[in-house]
Amino acid sequence: MPGWKSKNEVDPEMASKILSPVSVQEAFLFFTDIGQYTGEFAQSLGEFYEKIGNVPLESLNFHFRRGDFDRWIREMLGDNYLADRISRIDKSVQGEKLRMRLKRTVKRRLNQLTITKK
Repeated sequence: MPGWKSKNEVDPEMASKILSPVSVQEAFLFFTDIGQYTGEFAQSLGEFYEKIGNVPLESLNFHFRRGDFDRWIREMLGDNYLADRISRIDKSVQGEKLRMRLKRTVKRRLNQLTITKK
């Protein structure tokens, strides 16, 4: 079908927008619990990928259970596809296994967007 794109495909302009940094006010702030800020934040999908590899596991567990990752990716970065992929990860996954699943999912999307952007 002419003009048809699968859900994971975006045009170069949209890929560029998703990969662009957001303002400090729109950054993802990593907490380990309510009121327990880790001091880490991410302003772009690339930074988010780096941070999920380093923040405490309890921060990943906390945000994942609450749906914070997919909400930020959808609302601040505008990537519905990646947000949907993250929201589909089994909610019982935690700890190092969760870190690896998130990293693999985000890295795959980063690669797709970087190729598309060119």
